[in-house]
Amino acid sequence: MASLLALCANHPLRVFPPGSILLEEGKRTGVLYVLESGTVEIVKIGVPITTVSHPGAVFGEVSILLDHPHIATVRVTAESRFREITDPMPFLRAHSDAAVHVAMLLAQRLNGVTSYLVDLKREQDERRGHSAKVDEVLATLLHLQVRTKPPGGSASLVRP
Repeated sequence: MASLLALCANHPLRVFPPGSILLEEGKRTGVLYVLESGTVEIVKIGVPITTVSHPGAVFGEVSILLDHPHIATVRVTAESRFREITDPMPFLRAHSDAAVHVAMLLAQRLNGVTSYLVDLKREQDERRGHSAKVDEVLATLLHLQVRTKPPGGSASLVRP
């Protein structure tokens, strides 16, 4: 991260007070921000996702790389200092270390999201497995019929 901050040293320094919106979900800025110090909160559809305070954190990269509006809002929670890169694609092309840094961040996020989705799928399958077992038992119970009791004998169950 120190190398990314060093690569950004010639880019404008922007200081944002608490409450500032760095990036707004659904909007485009065309800017890449690299955090030098401070804390921000990531919010998606009004739901707080995480806070970030580590120097070298990058914001706006998904929008830049996909030429897409921002996928989340980044709100400053403590005074924060950022390097502002207004020409992010030429910057990333010119600085392979910065591009690799961004790629590694995205790979870590993808790995985390994939692991989370696998956990959700397992939980869902377990619930479905339990639910399917309950359904199976209920279906069996509903399809069993009581045969009338023969004279001198006991009633027995039969399947239709």
